[in-house]
Amino acid sequence: MRAGAYSPNHIGNDAAIFNAAAEQLRKRGCEVNIYSEDKFQTAQIDEPVILNMCREQESIAKLQALEDEGRLVINSGYGIENCTRERMTRILLGNKIPYPDSLIVNTNESVIADLKEAGFSSCWIKRGDFHAMHKEDVSYCRHPEEAQEVLHEYFYRGIKRAVINRHLVGDLIKFYGVSGQPFFYWFYPFDEGHSKYGHEAVNGKSRGLEFDHDKLREMCQAASDILDVKIYGGDCIVDPDGTIRIIDFNDWPSFAPCRQEAAPYIAKCVLSAIKARRKR
Repeated sequence: MRAGAYSPNHIGNDAAIFNAAAEQLRKRGCEVNIYSEDKFQTAQIDEPVILNMCREQESIAKLQALEDEGRLVINSGYGIENCTRERMTRILLGNKIPYPDSLIVNTNESVIADLKEAGFSSCWIKRGDFHAMHKEDVSYCRHPEEAQEVLHEYFYRGIKRAVINRHLVGDLIKFYGVSGQPFFYWFYPFDEGHSKYGHEAVNGKSRGLEFDHDKLREMCQAASDILDVKIYGGDCIVDPDGTIRIIDFNDWPSFAPCRQEAAPYIAKCVLSAIKARRKR
């Protein structure tokens, strides 16, 4: 399971989708043992398949070690690490997945001149070293001077690296998917009152801008493959001209609005991975 510190405002939702997926595996004949993230870190893990929502650095290191030993790990510990902001930004941009123009900086840098030269007016600053744990780990800034102030605050909080994304104007869409399965779900989070930190209010109510739904799904599957994350979710912006760009990609989110629909497909994804491993 995921430690509560990494389920800000979603502890119940994260536990619910994890337990629902476990129950679907049991219905399909699997024996499933559930560990807290704390227990996972200290216990001897003998199970050949590990399905996890872990986020703590110690847990990720253990997942990677078990994967290197030959265990089947979903999501991969390496994939979870890839979803930390700086790594994700470098991987998505490096593989030409549509993503906002970005600067990766040290938090003790002066960035006003760089932001102005890059043509950034409003922007988002996001901690680069790890997953967001607090509302302040993702900050909207209206101009470069405000961005500099926020960056200094990150430095004083002990966050050494940050990603600065250009703010994109358009419809905010949240999506959930399971790699290799027919399940894919998207919706407008602001319109549905779905929020973790309240940042959805910056883009506000959707305008219903037209976009290619198949292209969104294909883009998300491509990101899933590149980041090595089978159970995923995230956010994207649809520009007025229909351009779609991913602004966030997460390893196993809450699936809160579609939990019951998603859980069987998560189980099928795990069983498919087991079958593929046995054929090797």
